[in-house]
Parts: sequence; structure tokens; C-alpha cells
Amino acid sequence: MAQANTKPNNTQCLVAGGIAGIAVDTALFPLDTIKTRLQAKGGFMASGGFRGIYSGLSSAIIGSSPGAALFFLTYEQTKAACERRMEPKYQAFGHMAAASAGEVAACLVRVPTEVLKQRLQANHHRSLGAAIRGTYRAEGLLGFYRGYLTQVVREIPFTCIQFPVYEFLKHSYATKHGRGIKSWEAAVCGSVAGGAAAAFTTPLDVIKTRVMLSTKGVGAHHEYSGVVSTLARIAREEGARALFSGVVPRTIWISVGGFVFLGSYEKAKEILVDGRIFAHR
Repeated sequence: MAQANTKPNNTQCLVAGGIAGIAVDTALFPLDTIKTRLQAKGGFMASGGFRGIYSGLSSAIIGSSPGAALFFLTYEQTKAACERRMEPKYQAFGHMAAASAGEVAACLVRVPTEVLKQRLQANHHRSLGAAIRGTYRAEGLLGFYRGYLTQVVREIPFTCIQFPVYEFLKHSYATKHGRGIKSWEAAVCGSVAGGAAAAFTTPLDVIKTRVMLSTKGVGAHHEYSGVVSTLARIAREEGARALFSGVVPRTIWISVGGFVFLGSYEKAKEILVDGRIFAHR
């Protein structure tokens, strides 16, 4: 079924985004673990290898639904505002602005769960409770937001590539076929856009991983802080090639993830809008 032309309301955006977030994080968590361990300072095997590849899943699920819901609510509202004020030839900039705003909002929820998830994936702690206690004892509440700026710096370039490409592919396909795009077709567009964005932004992802795995004054990662200093240190100590550690699983993960995430979102949104579920009366 093609997407309806009716715009979703705020509640429908939140629910559809939450469903998409849980779907993609649960389905692709093992690839995310492998990518994190490849990017860790100690290396893949020292960080756990293929053992316990679902470590940190509970933290990811806790943050995935509200994070994705907040992203899509902000994205849809900002995109609609930009479309009302911008000429069609400038819509790509509107999509960049909408995606950037969505990421800044979503990271308020996503970063604490990402910090805990990656520390569990890298075997820094044995359980979610231990990760929470260890992070709080070492760094206080701010420890849960370690890498927030780095995450935002990584996500904004990523979304500034992914979402304009995604919207362009959807529009081009719909125009070519003279009909609304179906949810599975939108999923394919999301896969292509996500894979391209993932490959280009891998160095930023490596930097984000190193900073988030850091614990103040503890272990091999304690000196990683800040985007520029971390970039310089990795390049100096390990060479530029290290900045593309995990590029293959990251690209595969996000290509498949783009299919699941955006396809799930579009399908959930379609069902909610067509069925008038959570529709304001």
C-alpha cells in the first residue's frame, strides 16, 4: 500500500518512531557490538570477540524507543515548517536542518544509553546495573553524557547526508511512477541513503566510540576527550587507517538498519494515519 498523503500528528510520529527504534536496535544489535569492539582501543578480541554479542541490549532497548520517537517528532515538525517557508529547490537544506534538529533532541535520550551500551559491549562491566553504578561513581551524572558533543558532531553530518538523499530518492521514485511510494520502497531508499552516510562518517563514529568508552582516570581510554584531540591522537598513534576501523560492519549495519528503521517508521506511520489511530478528534 502506498503512503497516505495525510500528515501524521505529533502522537502518531512519536508512536511510529518508537516502534521503528525498537525494531532496528533489536534486530541489528549483534552487528553494532562487533563494530564497537573493532573500534575499541584494545582491539576486537581483547574487547570480547564474538562472546556475549548481546551485551548491552537492555540499555539499547531502554533508549531506542524514546530516542527514535523524539527524533521523528522533531524531524517531521521541523521539516513541515521548512517546507512551508522554503522554495522547492531549497528543500534539501530544509531536510538537513530538520534532521539536525532531530538528532540534537534525540541525543538527550540516546547518549546516556549509548554510553552504558558501549561499555557493556566492550566488557567494561558485567551488567547494566554495574555499568550504571560504575559510571556514576567515577564521573557522576555528567558521566552518562560523556561524548554528547562528539555524538552530535557525528550525527549531524550523518543525517545531513542520509535524510536529504532519502527524501530525494523517495520523491524521485514517486514522481517517476506517478504514485505515492510504498513503505518497502521507502525502506530501500533508506538503506541506500544510510549506507552511503555510514561509510563517509565512519571516522567520526570511531572518535565517538573512543570518547564514550573512556572512564575518567581509568584504563587505556582515560585520555580520550574532545573531537579534535581524539582525532589527532588516533592518527598519531595508530595511523589514519584506524579512523576507518569497523567501516564494513558499520556500513552493512546501517544499510540494513536504514531499511528496517525507515521502513518500519513509514509502515507504522501509514497504519496509524490510515487507521486514524491516535488521531486527534
